[in-house]
Amino acid sequence: MSIRLTAYEFFAGGGLAGLGLDVANPGGVSGIDIVFANDMDRAKAAAFTANHPQIPFHLGDVWDLTTADLPGAPDLAWASSPCQDVSLAGGRGGLTAGRSGAFWGFWRLIEGLSREGRAPGIIVLENVIGLLTSGAAQGEDFAAVCTAMAAGGWRIGALEMDAAYWLPQSRPRLFVVAMAEEIAAAAPQTRAPNGPFHSSRLIAAQARLPQAARDAWTWWSLPVPSRRNLDLDALLEPDETAVWLDDGEAILALAAPLHRARLEAAIASGRRTVGAAYRRVRRENGRKVQRLEIRFDGLAGCLRTPAGGSSRQYVVVCDGGRARVRRLTGREAARLMGVSDDYLLPPSQSAALKLMGDAVAVPVVRALAEGLLKPALSARRAAA
Repeated sequence: MSIRLTAYEFFAGGGLAGLGLDVANPGGVSGIDIVFANDMDRAKAAAFTANHPQIPFHLGDVWDLTTADLPGAPDLAWASSPCQDVSLAGGRGGLTAGRSGAFWGFWRLIEGLSREGRAPGIIVLENVIGLLTSGAAQGEDFAAVCTAMAAGGWRIGALEMDAAYWLPQSRPRLFVVAMAEEIAAAAPQTRAPNGPFHSSRLIAAQARLPQAARDAWTWWSLPVPSRRNLDLDALLEPDETAVWLDDGEAILALAAPLHRARLEAAIASGRRTVGAAYRRVRRENGRKVQRLEIRFDGLAGCLRTPAGGSSRQYVVVCDGGRARVRRLTGREAARLMGVSDDYLLPPSQSAALKLMGDAVAVPVVRALAEGLLKPALSARRAAA
């Protein structure tokens, strides 16, 4: 008989973490069901409920939740906490004093569940790589998270995973994984850091941790995926249906010399060549200059939320001796996150791009679940 595991999805956005967790794999574990989700963004909440109508969803600040709102005793708690909210303001006073940090609002619930004897067996915190070095002192926020987990009796570790192993998007993210002692004993791990998911910056951050956090540390092990067989062009809409920008030449004229050379080489080749580009503000000769930075390596740049002029990604297509420019669409962004075309996106391009730019890539979650989370949890269930 197959085993159905359960999970909470905090800061859920459009529910992409849940899509990655709910995937069948061998060994009697057929998936992880999301039994509770929350987010405080109304547009994201609308996307979640449209795509996952069967899942109980709480719209609101995580600080407004209590353990009474959380059903059962989950196997897993997933949190894609905003990095800017991981704060030590007031000496971690945020655990009891209002809205001073989204992570601490989440962690308050985990501590409450522990006191009630229904804590999850595994906790996953997904965040940007900057968590490794953020804070008043380098790495202070990362140390705060790991110290809190260690103080709760958890075994802790982390992996830096880039979506580029699975998808044509450069998107490195940090996954801090905490496990109960009995579950950690069955989890894939190594004696020392190795492989692509234990980066040099993660190793350096781990070395800076307080002794108590280092004593609780485990180097989780994850299989290296086979070579990615998709490139950016494979996920794009047909050229004939695209909306090309009338000011494309002016946009391309912003390219810095190195990027201009790449563009000219692509045009001169005569072959269809597809690139991705962002506008950036760079300092040159003491002044700020807007530049277009283009890549032709088959990858899109890391998706961002469209909050400013430089954060909306361009698609550059060179073919037949010319180059054309257009905006990346919301549907294309969803594909770059590993989301199928039957996923219901918000009607506006801006909202769709924000939803995807703030999300976690589905195949990355799937790889983490299949290679680390489910083996550990299934071993616990088998022993029960």
